Amino acid sequence: MVKKQAVSKVNLVSETNPFSAIAEQYRKIRTNIEFSSSDKKIKSLVITSASSSEGKTTTAANLAVVFAQAGNKVLLVDADLRRPNVALSFEVPNVNGLSFKVPNINGLSNYLTEEKLADSTFLVTESNEDQEQSTRLIETDTENLYLMPSGPTPPNPSELLNSTRMRKLVDNLSNSFDLVIFDMPPVVPVTDAQIMSAYVDGTILVARERVTAERTLLEAKKLLDMVRAKIIGVVYNGKKRGNDQYHYYGTEKKVRE
Repeated sequence: MVKKQAVSKVNLVSETNPFSAIAEQYRKIRTNIEFSSSDKKIKSLVITSASSSEGKTTTAANLAVVFAQAGNKVLLVDADLRRPNVALSFEVPNVNGLSFKVPNINGLSNYLTEEKLADSTFLVTESNEDQEQSTRLIETDTENLYLMPSGPTPPNPSELLNSTRMRKLVDNLSNSFDLVIFDMPPVVPVTDAQIMSAYVDGTILVARERVTAERTLLEAKKLLDMVRAKIIGVVYNGKKRGNDQYHYYGTEKKVRE
């Protein structure tokens, strides 16, 4: 019997130690993302990896922080409906997929399964007059950064993500925020990230030194290419030499063909 790997909090270094070398690397990645598209501003991003334990949630969370610190209104969506980690890392409700006790706050799976939430509007202020009819998002300690946790764990994550309702939700959120970041499961074991990459403006692959196998990374790229995902780069982390532990490679250098 295979023991299920426990979910643990990621290091929000960009929030807790914003002047560190690693936080500066995330700011460099932010700049590269901003300049990765000359004809269209990137409003939605999928962050994924080839396999597990490569740092995708750490990357997604810290990128959300540094984009918000730059004055962008950012939403981080925990779209890993199988092993969610965003809520735990930011210490907000949703641990173990439990439903919320706070009125009008729902997780991603709620929007995809409950008919009454299909046409939700999203609030980022308590003063909105339509608060009772709308859905509030979780406001973090970082100004301009909001969260949508995963919600209760569904039995059919891929089917929920591969739906008209999910595509409409991506469009709705993109129109409401400067940037929406979707933290996804690894792309090789399950199809969730492959599905979502077809909906968004860009996809970033995360790889870790001494963990990511080249053949697995190539397989991930192949799967994303099948849905014509716009891979804007690879974040390579875990490098031990020198002070820089996170590196970003644009599309020209990301994966050897």
